[in-house]
Amino acid sequence: MAFSDEEVERYARHLVLREIGGPGQQKLKAASALVVGAGGLGAPATLYLAAAGIGRIVLVDPDVVDRSNLQRQVLYAEGEVGRPKVETAAQRLAALNPHTHVEPVRALLDAANARELVRGVDLVLDGTDDFSTRFAVNAACVAEGRTLVSGAIGRWTGQIGVYAGRPCYRCLVPEIPPDAETCSAVGVVGALAGVIGSMMALEAVKLITGAGEPLLGRLLLYDGLSAETRTVRIGADPECEVCGTTNERTPIN
Repeated sequence: MAFSDEEVERYARHLVLREIGGPGQQKLKAASALVVGAGGLGAPATLYLAAAGIGRIVLVDPDVVDRSNLQRQVLYAEGEVGRPKVETAAQRLAALNPHTHVEPVRALLDAANARELVRGVDLVLDGTDDFSTRFAVNAACVAEGRTLVSGAIGRWTGQIGVYAGRPCYRCLVPEIPPDAETCSAVGVVGALAGVIGSMMALEAVKLITGAGEPLLGRLLLYDGLSAETRTVRIGADPECEVCGTTNERTPIN
C-alpha cells in the first residue's frame, strides 16, 4: 500500500518516529475503527484518528448537535445545531483528511446491532456515558475478539482503559452503579473531554502500530483539578458473565 507524495508530506512527523515509521503508518492506513459516540470523547478521538491517517472510521451516534454540546464537542459549530452529529462529523473529518473514509451510522448501538458493527472493524473506541451502551459494546468486543478502548469523564475527572478479552469492562463494572451520574446532571469541564478523548486516540494508534505499551488490563485515572494521574490494574473476575469463560485475546498489532 503505497503513499502518495501528499501523504508522505502529511504524515512526515509520524514517518520519522522510530516507533511508527513507514510500516506503522501503513498499518494505520489499512486499519479500521468503530467509534461509539460522537460526543465529548468521540469528537477529539475521531479528529486525532483521522489526522493520524487511519483508513476507515465507523462513527455511531443517534443524536443531533445541541447548543450545550459546543462547550466540549469540538467537531461542531454554532451553525450546525440541530444537525445529526454523525453526518456533521463525517463532513468535518473528510475536510481534515480526505484519505480517511468515514462511515456515519445514525443509530443507537445496543445488543441487537453491536456485534455486527464491531465485527466489521479492527478496533473499537467507546466514549458514551450510558452504561447499557457500554455493556453492549463490551460484550460484542469480547464475542468478536476485538480490543476495546473505553473512556469516561465527569466533573473534573476522567478515566481510560484498554480491554482485550480478559479482563473486560464488566470485570471493572459488573452492574450499573445505583448512583451513576451523567455530564448533563453533574457537569464537566470542556477541556477534560479533549484530554481523555485524545488519550483514547493515542492508545488506538499504539495498538494499531504496535508502539509502546498500551493500557491493556489497566485503568488510567486523571484528576484535572489536582493535575494528577494514577494507573491501577484491573483484575479478571472469574465470575464475570461476559468474559469469565472466555480465553484471553491479544490486541491488534
